[in-house]
Formats: sequence, C-alpha cells, structure tokens
Amino acid sequence: MLRFWKQELRPLLIMALVLFAFRSAIADWYDVPTGSMKPTILEGDRVFVHKTAYDLKVPFTKWHLAEWGNPERGDIVVCYSPADGIRLVKRVVAVPGDRVELRENQLLVNGKKADYAPLESEITKDMPAKELPHYRFAEETVAGRKHPVMFIPEINALRSFPETTVPQGEYFMMGDNRDNSQDSRYFGFIKRGEIMGEAVGIATSFEQGHWFKARWSRFFSELP
Repeated sequence: MLRFWKQELRPLLIMALVLFAFRSAIADWYDVPTGSMKPTILEGDRVFVHKTAYDLKVPFTKWHLAEWGNPERGDIVVCYSPADGIRLVKRVVAVPGDRVELRENQLLVNGKKADYAPLESEITKDMPAKELPHYRFAEETVAGRKHPVMFIPEINALRSFPETTVPQGEYFMMGDNRDNSQDSRYFGFIKRGEIMGEAVGIATSFEQGHWFKARWSRFFSELP
C-alpha cells in the first residue's frame, strides 16, 4: 500500500493539485450557459479566462498577491454576482468615478452618448436563422472601444435608468444582450475583488443540445 501511494497515487495527486492551482490563479475556461452576452458570446461557447490580466491571486482564494492593472471600459470579464455568488461573464461599461446612464437603450458614459452603427452580418451567422427576425443588432462604440450589442424589442426589459456614479473600487457591468441580461442594472456594482479575470477568446463552441455539432469558425477566436 505504501509503495502504491509513493509510486502511483502521490504523483497523480500532485499533478492534479498543480493543475487546479494553475486554473485557479493563472488561466481557466468558462462554459457559457446563457445568452446574456449574445451576439458576442453564444450559449455553448467555452471562453478562455486570463486570470492574471489584472492581478495575481493566491490559488483557491480571492486574496491578491500583486496587482498591475484594472479592468477598462469595454473589457469582458468573469466575475461573481453580488446577488447570489454565481459566476458571470459581462462587459465593463463604466469604471470607478464614471457617470453612467441609460435612455431607452442609449448608453451614456460621463454625459457622452455611445455611437451606434449597423452590425456586420458575419457576426450573427452562428445564431439560429429563425431567431434573427426577433432581434435588433448594432455596433456600439464607447470611449473608442467597439463591440456588438443586441436588443429584443418584444420583451419587457429595463431600458432606462438615471445617471449614477460608479464608486471607487467598483464597476458597472452589462451584457451585450441588453434586453435579456441580469447585470448591474439589477444587482448593482461589482467590487474589484469579485472580478476573476478577463475573458479574451473562445476556445471551443458547440450548439447547446447538439454537443457534437461544432461551430468551427468560433474555435480559438478573439473576443471584441
């Protein structure tokens, strides 16, 4: 038994510990179960999370060993919801000190309206064709950063809120699927310590309910 422990079991346990520590502190992936970031991220996408994009944490904790940056407007991050602790992927739309407002889905940051332009059809080609007539798409530009957004006019949603200032050490998050996303409009600001890392790309992508149907064009693609 002792020989089995030394020669077989212990090396496997050490390898597993190193692997899980790496995923906890350096890099990880996140399987996206909902469409709150459509059309940028689809259900069934597996996103790559760069956990050292802003800081270095003690593995398996939220304790910071070092910090060399902070999320910027337009970054996509993985964070914990202050409402229930569930892991989320959202876009940073306002950083500490910003004034943020929404007027009928028109985003304003520090009093300046975001710009909107038609979205290239290439970006929505992996979405089910039967769904597309129910959606409206645009390319949103805030502080020079461009990214896709989506609207669903036929459902009830929180499309306006008064100007609010983001406190120090906190961030205002929204989903790119503006009419179907549980985000800072509903649960408030996200504290800096609840941000796990930056979502930088899509590793793999499979249609939900058809796990053998790969969306090959999304494999190893960057996130805008």
